Amino acid sequence: MFNQFRNKFPLTDEKWLEYTSYFNRIEVPAKTTLLEEGEISKKLFIIEKGCIRVWFNNNGKDLTTQFFFENQSVASIESFMKKFPSQAFVETIEPSILCWIHKNDLDTILEEIKEIPELRDRLIDMLFERTFDYMKYFVSFIKDSPAQRYLNLIKERPQIIQRVPQHYIASYLGVTTVHLSRIKSKLVHKK
Repeated sequence: MFNQFRNKFPLTDEKWLEYTSYFNRIEVPAKTTLLEEGEISKKLFIIEKGCIRVWFNNNGKDLTTQFFFENQSVASIESFMKKFPSQAFVETIEPSILCWIHKNDLDTILEEIKEIPELRDRLIDMLFERTFDYMKYFVSFIKDSPAQRYLNLIKERPQIIQRVPQHYIASYLGVTTVHLSRIKSKLVHKK
């Protein structure tokens, strides 16, 4: 799995092998909970194959906030970095092949690479990209209608439309599955 990342990181072969040896590869079925609300996140997952969602339980209502696919990393970042109990669940949507690293091992790697500007900058970019995704999602809920959020999803992240069950998409858009069906029906009739 890591071969596709190898040329992006200026490391010796020895260091590369050491760092990748910290990762564990697992295969899990769909609907596997990788982290529960209230747990402290101790693992960062990289998706080799599959789809993961992050969701919150709001008084018994399921609210999906993010979807992750191949070659993306996922954890409850706030919990993972600050050791706070997670406010979110992390769950597979599809049967998935994942590589995970324990926080202690990642901390070891980060301590070593912080002196390598190129690696440090890549890590910072990755974290900011996730923050930008959160901000875009938040602002969209303030300024866009559910129909516009759905259109944005079709345009910007078609992979979600193609691979994620409708009830999770509805949860992500903040609507019921019935409302999502109405939105889709109206869009079909407009064409």
